[in-house]
Amino acid sequence: MKHVRGPLCSIDVGERTAETEDIDDILESYIGGRALGTKLAHERIPFDADPLGADNRLYFATGPMQHSTMSFTGRMSATGLSPLTDGLLSSNAGGFLSRNFTGTGHSAVEITGASDELVIVHVTDEGVEFEEVPELEEATVFETCDYIEEEHDLGPEHTAVVGPAGENQVRFASIMTSKERAFGRGGLGALLGSKNVKAITFDGDSTNEVEIPALQMEIHGEAAQAEHPMKAQGTTSVAEYANMVEALSSYYFSELSFEGIDGISGDRVEEKKYKKGTCSSCAFACKLPTRDEESGLETEGPEYETLMAFGSNSGVDDIVDVMKSNRLCDEYGLDTISCGDTVAAYLASEDEFGNVDLIHDLVEKIAYRDGIGDQLAEGIDRVHDELGVENWSVKGMEFSAHDGRTLNGQGLAFATSNRGADHMYAEFYPYEYPLVDADDAFDKSGLEGKPPKVVELENINAIKDSAVLCKFSRDFVTEERMETLLDADIDDLLALGGEVVAMERHFNNQRGFDRGDDSLPYEIPGFDQGLDEYYAERGWNDDGTVPDAQFEGGSAATPADD
Repeated sequence: MKHVRGPLCSIDVGERTAETEDIDDILESYIGGRALGTKLAHERIPFDADPLGADNRLYFATGPMQHSTMSFTGRMSATGLSPLTDGLLSSNAGGFLSRNFTGTGHSAVEITGASDELVIVHVTDEGVEFEEVPELEEATVFETCDYIEEEHDLGPEHTAVVGPAGENQVRFASIMTSKERAFGRGGLGALLGSKNVKAITFDGDSTNEVEIPALQMEIHGEAAQAEHPMKAQGTTSVAEYANMVEALSSYYFSELSFEGIDGISGDRVEEKKYKKGTCSSCAFACKLPTRDEESGLETEGPEYETLMAFGSNSGVDDIVDVMKSNRLCDEYGLDTISCGDTVAAYLASEDEFGNVDLIHDLVEKIAYRDGIGDQLAEGIDRVHDELGVENWSVKGMEFSAHDGRTLNGQGLAFATSNRGADHMYAEFYPYEYPLVDADDAFDKSGLEGKPPKVVELENINAIKDSAVLCKFSRDFVTEERMETLLDADIDDLLALGGEVVAMERHFNNQRGFDRGDDSLPYEIPGFDQGLDEYYAERGWNDDGTVPDAQFEGGSAATPADD
């Protein structure tokens, strides 16, 4: 099995120490990326750790595919105990960081402890240095990147940065890289901020060789030549269709379509796009650098999920207003989905849908925990009662788009996801719109035949997150091709993916998570039976917990009755 190479670099920011450790035995079994981060976190983070305490740890890791020149490989993974969900969580980001990370020669970097002073941690192939930067307190992401470039001649593609939101421990703060790319979901920016780390830089020329099959060039060529709507409109290409089939959450989830869709559609985004945007080594180029000529506003995006959260769900029908919300979140270091949904919850409580001045003011107040922003910075799950609105979250995470009330399989996937209400954990929605071949599609309604598919998709996505491969490679990297790229049988890869999911679940079980957390704020026909079938498919207990036998003398992915 192909796997990333190099030692683990363990950095204690409180003690100002850095040590390397040989983890070849783990790498051989866990590939890299999310699987590696999950394995290390499961072993090293105390089950009772405070997500914002010194005992929590943050893991950055690449995979073997970051040693290729193939499209869909410009990403890397971060893993830790989430301040938002209170469970183990991985997030990944695109951009250009991953190749600079591999240049340090490490397979993974672990951040632990907590610093007394605000610091930047510089990680290179020659060692680790700590730079105290009190002058950067509450600096924006862009200001911090400019400082690092001016003082250290390292561009934003070398950086992982938190903005004011991370420093102020907003529970849905992001870690930003390349200025506008995010380790977005779950509040890992708050984790890094709790350790008083403003930024980490990665640089070096010691990339370890991993031989990737020649198939990579065939895939790269196909990505370059493919005609695909995402090349023009990114993820927003689905917006009008989702609205038409009533899967676009609107007005804080009170409606399933938005009458103002034309003002925030993929066409409107494409009109504002002024150049191509991509990630490292990727010819697919689905990113969205946008500019409004009248105001001079520039941002990257918004992606479809942001259109939902700050557009339809907030009652906003002007793409420039959504672009500004997107830009503010990037500057302050905020997850656009959780932030937009939380703002929408406040708008619902005050009957202020569409008030864009209030929306932009709230984003800033959340980042600095100023006034009402201090309350909203806790996220919907913790403040919905005070606001007098319904709790639209799963496991504490706010919903992304692709509404499960219409796309019922995606609804089940929201419920079972260890991350919470995140569409990319299983990524079931393409099978229900559908965006796949008819032979592979499912009817939108009901859950018949869907639980085993949810399990399969969760497992394969865990492998993609470990390789690390972009989820948008699905039309190009088939299971057969994945076998070739990773030099492993697909059944073995799916079993490892299942083990990763089970490790996350087992960790969360130790923190009190069970079936009651696999719930939704709405009803789906046959949901309880679907949940039973999902647990049975995984060999888990009926209460949503992983049997201890799966962690005793064997793979966590092996059903207890095998």
